[in-house]
Amino acid sequence: MAPVSLGLSDDQRFALMKLRRNVSDLTRPDRDDQYLLRWLRARNYDPEAAEKMLRTSLQWREQWSVDQILSDWEPPEVLQKYFPSGICGYDKGGAPVIVVPFAGLDIWGLLHSATRSDFIRMTIKTLEHLLKVAQEQKQKHNATRAEVVAIIDMDGFSIRPYAWRPAGEAVIALIQMYEANYPEILKACYIINAPKVFSLAFSIVKPFLNDYTLRKISIYKNDPGKWKKALLDNIDPDELPVHFGGTMTDPGGDEQCTLKVKPGGRVPKSYYFKKVEKNGDDPFFNSSTTVVKKGDKLCLKFLVLEEGSMLKWEFSSEGHDIKFGILRRDEEGSETTTVPIHRVNCHLAAETGSLPCSGPATYTVVFDNTYSYLRSKKLHYSIEVKPPANGVLECDSLQ
Repeated sequence: MAPVSLGLSDDQRFALMKLRRNVSDLTRPDRDDQYLLRWLRARNYDPEAAEKMLRTSLQWREQWSVDQILSDWEPPEVLQKYFPSGICGYDKGGAPVIVVPFAGLDIWGLLHSATRSDFIRMTIKTLEHLLKVAQEQKQKHNATRAEVVAIIDMDGFSIRPYAWRPAGEAVIALIQMYEANYPEILKACYIINAPKVFSLAFSIVKPFLNDYTLRKISIYKNDPGKWKKALLDNIDPDELPVHFGGTMTDPGGDEQCTLKVKPGGRVPKSYYFKKVEKNGDDPFFNSSTTVVKKGDKLCLKFLVLEEGSMLKWEFSSEGHDIKFGILRRDEEGSETTTVPIHRVNCHLAAETGSLPCSGPATYTVVFDNTYSYLRSKKLHYSIEVKPPANGVLECDSLQ
C-alpha cells in the first residue's frame, strides 16, 4: 500500500514507512496506513516506540479475546441493564456520538454484582462496538479516520463512591487500558455539568491521560447555554437528544432518549453476590505488595470527603528502611505537607498510624526511595480512609 502523505512531513512519512516495514508480519486488510498512524501519533512519530505499543496491544487483544468479544461474549444481565452509555447519533462529519451519564455508574453495585474481569470486558465490548460503528461511518462518508465523539454528563455526580479505593482503581485501570489500546480514536470529548468537586477527581485521573487525549477534552460547568452551543456547533439537532440541546426524543417522548442511552442507576441488591464481606475481610481490602525501585517513589492518592475522616496505614519493608510522608491537596489545588517525608525503619517493625483528615481533599501517601541509588525496596502496605463515626459512605450502607 502506498504511504499516506496527506498532512505528513517528510520525517513523518519516513517514520510511517519504517513502522510499516517493522510490522510487516502483522499485515491485515484493516491494518492500513491510517491504522499505523494512530500508533505513530500516540508515540510522537517514534517508529520503535509505536511498534512496541502496537505489539503489546495485540498481545493484550489476544489475552482478552477482543476480536471475538462482540460476537462471542454475552455480558451478565446486571451489566446489560446498569452499565450507562449509548450511541445517540452522529456528528456533522459522521463520527458516532456516545453519551455516558456518568452519575448513573453505580461502581459499588457493579463491582459487587459482576466480576472485575466482566466489568473490564463490558468496557472493551462498548469500545469495540463504538469503533466498529466508526469504521462503518468512515467508509460511508469516505472519511480519512475512524473517530468517535463522547459526551460525558456529570450532572448529579458524587465523588463519594470513589473514596472506596477499588472503585478509583477500577476507573484508572480502564483509562490506562483505553490509552494503551485505543490511541487516536477520540475526535472530541465534551465533559458537561461538571461540579466544583470534579476538578479534584480530574486531577487524580489526568496523569493517566496522554497529551493527545487531553487536547480533545473540553470541560464545561453546569452552564447549559455554553455546552449546548458547543455540542450543536459539531452535532446536528436531530442527532442529539432534547436533553442535550437537540430535537431527538424516544418514541414515548423521553427527552434523554434512554432507549438509546442506558442511564444506569442504582444496582438492586438482588444482583449482589451471595456473600458481600465486611471491609476487613473483603478481598478488595487486602494489603498490597510492590517494589519501589531505586531512585524512585510510590505515590498513592486517597480522596477524603468529610471532616473527621481518618487516614489509616500499616506498612513494612524487607531488608532496608524507606522514606514516608503525606501531602494534602485541596479543591483549589493548594498543596500542604501533613506528615513530613522522613526515613522509617519499617524493615525492623511494621509502621502503623492514623491521621485526622478534612475534606474534600486529596491526600497523597508517599513512599520515597529516591535517596537510594543501589537498592530497590520491597514494600507491603495497607492504607484506607475511614469516614467519621457519624458519617456513612454510600458503600458502607451496603452490607
